[in-house]
Amino acid sequence: MKLTIENLSKTYPNGVQALKNVSFTIGKGMFGLLGPNGAGKSTLMRIIATLTEADSGTVTLGDINVLQDKHAVRKVLGYLPQEFGVYPRVKPPELLNHLAILKGVTNKGERKDLIDALLERVNLQEHRKKAISSFSGGMKQRFGIAQALIGNPQLIIVDEPTAGLDPGERNRFYNLLADIGENVIVILSTHIVQDVKELCSNMAIINRGELLFAGKPGDALHDLNGMIWEKSIDKKEMEHYQTQYQLISNKLVSGRPVIHIYSDTHPGNDFQAVPADLEDVFFSKVLL
Repeated sequence: MKLTIENLSKTYPNGVQALKNVSFTIGKGMFGLLGPNGAGKSTLMRIIATLTEADSGTVTLGDINVLQDKHAVRKVLGYLPQEFGVYPRVKPPELLNHLAILKGVTNKGERKDLIDALLERVNLQEHRKKAISSFSGGMKQRFGIAQALIGNPQLIIVDEPTAGLDPGERNRFYNLLADIGENVIVILSTHIVQDVKELCSNMAIINRGELLFAGKPGDALHDLNGMIWEKSIDKKEMEHYQTQYQLISNKLVSGRPVIHIYSDTHPGNDFQAVPADLEDVFFSKVLL
């Protein structure tokens, strides 16, 4: 099964054009949708999840017309939005039971077995008697994945899932998503380059509603071979380098800025060629 997006556009009543004629295809496995905040990622995810209407274009999931047959899409969709609310004192089995009924799991025994299996899979079985509102950020996200897995979905959408998680929680979430992504389409919408680097075999970059790249991370890295240059500078020199070069990123190493610039020829001035990474890909697509 593939998800095919063709010429998709969306403009909000306030005039913001969130998507501009976007087209690409997503196959089974982990797919990273990368872009800064406000790039149009959440609008695209909400359209695919049948929560927002598109102005024009088509979206198909296998033989399902996503924009016209919303009921069919929802039968095979699992969705973890960036934020989801819960009742203050509801426990995981209670909410999963309610959601399973809504998903059409009518047999009580089947629901019980399903809930036990889901809590075990996301490592929340020992916390089943706690209120979900008392969970840590990582535990809430793992519960979010559990509810998204009800009904054996063929398409799972997770929107900014690791924002605010500590490194341990993020790694546990990575492992869970990677396991799920072996058998279904999983779209990971994020502005965190590390998420895509760790998890995704295919990706797209969106900025200001436009598709800037779609393909394998390795292909994007290959396109930047020999064009990324690095140098350690003094903080007071930053403005000079920003005006003189195509600076795409900087980070502090031992208190000194280390900058990456884009140039198709050797820039001189003691710059050293370095292999491109996904952050270079992201910033070169977004900034240049």
